[in-house]
Amino acid sequence: MTEAAAHAAVVAQAIKASGVLVRIEPGEFVRIVGQQDEPLVIRARGGVFKKYWRYLVGYKGLAFLADSPDHLPLPGRAQVMDAKQIWIPS
Repeated sequence: MTEAAAHAAVVAQAIKASGVLVRIEPGEFVRIVGQQDEPLVIRARGGVFKKYWRYLVGYKGLAFLADSPDHLPLPGRAQVMDAKQIWIPS
């Protein structure tokens, strides 16, 4: 297997493992987090020229992702984990 084919196989496997990823607006993300009892929210700082916060949460078998220029107002019951990076397969 060539190096390019091996890389493509790794990327394809990562996409399969990630399940369904849904990009939503920040306000919708806050609403979804608010519907859960103890949501686990992962957040990371991103961007090179324009900085933003990236948020990720699981809900009903789906993974929801939102980008925001500012911190989102999350409920106090949310468990927030800061990550170095949230990588999204393209």
